[in-house]
Amino acid sequence: MKTRSLLFILMCGHLTMAQVGKTKDAGDTSQRIQSVEGIIVNGLRAKDAPNNTLVSKRTLNAKNFGQDMPTLLEFTPSVVTTSDAGAGIGYSGLRIRGVDASRINVTINGVPVNDPESHDVYWVNMPDLVGSVENIQVQRGVGSSTNGAAAFGASVNIKTNDLQSNPYARLDLSSGSFGTLRGTISSGTGLLNERFSLEARVSEIRSDGYLDRAASALKSMGLTATYLTEKSIWKAVVLTGQERTYQAWYGTPESRYRGDSLGMLAYAARNGLSDAQTQNLLTSGRTYNYYTYAGQVDNYNQDNYQLHFIHRFSEKLYFNTAAHYTYGRGYYEEFRHQDDLTDYSLDQVVLGFDTISKSDLIRRRWLDNHFVGLIYGLNYRHSSHLNFIFGGAANRYAGEHFGEIIWAQYASNSQIYDRYYDNNALKSEVSTYLKTNYQKNGLDLTLDLQYRGIAYEFLGVDQVSGVLTDVTQNVNFNFFNPKMSISQRFGAHQLFSSFGIANREPVRRDFRESTPANRPIPERLFDSELAYRFEKERLNLQANLFWMYYQNQLVLTGQINDVGGYTRTNVDQSYRAGLELELGYQIHSKIRLQSATTLGQNKVLNFVEYVDVYLDTDPYYTQIQINHGTTDLAFSPNFIQTLGLQYAPISGCNIALQTKYVSRQYLDNTSNVARSLDPFTFTNLSINYNIKQEFAKYFQIGLLVNNLFNAMYANNGYTFSYQYAGQTTTENFYYPQAGRHFLVKMSMQF
Repeated sequence: MKTRSLLFILMCGHLTMAQVGKTKDAGDTSQRIQSVEGIIVNGLRAKDAPNNTLVSKRTLNAKNFGQDMPTLLEFTPSVVTTSDAGAGIGYSGLRIRGVDASRINVTINGVPVNDPESHDVYWVNMPDLVGSVENIQVQRGVGSSTNGAAAFGASVNIKTNDLQSNPYARLDLSSGSFGTLRGTISSGTGLLNERFSLEARVSEIRSDGYLDRAASALKSMGLTATYLTEKSIWKAVVLTGQERTYQAWYGTPESRYRGDSLGMLAYAARNGLSDAQTQNLLTSGRTYNYYTYAGQVDNYNQDNYQLHFIHRFSEKLYFNTAAHYTYGRGYYEEFRHQDDLTDYSLDQVVLGFDTISKSDLIRRRWLDNHFVGLIYGLNYRHSSHLNFIFGGAANRYAGEHFGEIIWAQYASNSQIYDRYYDNNALKSEVSTYLKTNYQKNGLDLTLDLQYRGIAYEFLGVDQVSGVLTDVTQNVNFNFFNPKMSISQRFGAHQLFSSFGIANREPVRRDFRESTPANRPIPERLFDSELAYRFEKERLNLQANLFWMYYQNQLVLTGQINDVGGYTRTNVDQSYRAGLELELGYQIHSKIRLQSATTLGQNKVLNFVEYVDVYLDTDPYYTQIQINHGTTDLAFSPNFIQTLGLQYAPISGCNIALQTKYVSRQYLDNTSNVARSLDPFTFTNLSINYNIKQEFAKYFQIGLLVNNLFNAMYANNGYTFSYQYAGQTTTENFYYPQAGRHFLVKMSMQF
């Protein structure tokens, strides 16, 4: 599901509501409310642990030139980002420690964001979200219990803007390469009569994209209303997004990516490309996009609603709850060349003596989703040293998946908007957790116990590998996820250790492309972390060892199951182990050095690959098995290095130079260099200058040079192989990233 979330959030904390209601200073009131909201969000966040990173509003604003959220988090430790369109606007994603997006738990104000079926997060549905964000915590490892899909290796916890005590109006404008334009207007009333506040934001972003035709047209709105009573706080948050993005999902064939003309001709011949498609391949250069149909777009709307309520029962007992509703509806449209009519339950067409079994057609695949739920938390502070939090969530998802034919060269017995499949899904989830925290004399002990119960049902007919298949199924899961941590401070030194277990259910595709007889089983993760931190006035240093051991991790093996799908398969044992090093050093009052290094191994034990073998006789294909032994997990680099230098030559001016290196990533789990992403390095330069003006409280201009040294690289891809006539053919596809490109911005606040 791609979701729209309208978020209603109820919050509580250490602040007494009587104090909030009676204070006579608006600035003091807003700060106290922010403290309350922070208590609620922090209930879902890990404590002061070396394996998490807090990204502040100031840092986000300095980087925000209109690119997607993953791009803004690019230089966070152990993070690798992707961009289908090649310039950070449109479909973008991130991986943390090699953990893919479907395993990263994302919340906004504690409200789950992950799609309940695929577990993915579609950042393109939340354009310019950073304009409504106060800060983001990125947790690596199992982390603290949160709401929604399991934090199966990482989590991203987003907190929306704090209440502003004074009225304001703000304008942000950006422009740059590839026809990129961004405009954002935001304003707030400040705190009125010490009771009420209203804030609003509207944004629009447009970009042609780096790849051919990979344009994006994105719109969004944010609205926050806060109301105070003597003992309570009410807060409503609305986030809406609308995106229309030309598809750049197909990827670039390796021969085109590397400029191999003979390889391109061979690729075109063995894949049956038409003359026009072959010319597109040969002449497009590095910006090649397979799709040429003008309507090949992804068109989606998402609305997010939250209503939060916080109440103080006593100085020690606080309650918070939040109702949320997410509505998403949209489709992606695609032109299909010579599809079999029978794949759409259509009759063959007889014209004279000819029988036509294939047709060009245009189809739309729709999602119509509703996600509603309630989260809650009860915070009891027994003493200054001991605190308990009891919380949880109950969520219900209803999704309709259907496909329509909107045009066909040979329509057969179809009607316009015929649904060739219709698949409904229902998913319910109940979770609860108990967190106990003890703090005294620098010692911090935390015990976190979570239960998740899931009931998932989907029915109807859907396409699996191009064939209409009955996929009616029901499944239930019950998971127990315990975590514990201990931390001790000795002056400037801190030692930290944690252990956690996480369980995760398969995603929609795993169920849709299998039957109960061969259905995959849940994954389990055992995560151990051991860290040291040193903090002084000019020097911050931390080192974190991690061991993430998986049982039954789901990976692609190439195996075809009993319904003809290339299903993911449980592998018995796999792991991620490594060392994360972070360094911050104030070289001079005007110069600061920052560095983050990840060294690791990411392995799957006894990996077996399944390869298709095509034959000239019936049956026309079979599969063979290749045992590779211990191999590297796909998309899991063993070395990530970021290096940043910040220089403030004069007051109000900041120059940041950031470099990132990512080592080789394999496109599958075979450790075959011929199926991999080459190591890459890129450097970004940003300059932000705050100019003092009488007409504005804040006026800033900025310049961002992405990929300063014009590196030619790809940060994502995919692969598949097959055999025919004794020869093995491997098809690699890459997502090239833009060379040197520019963005400029202007921000002013009144």
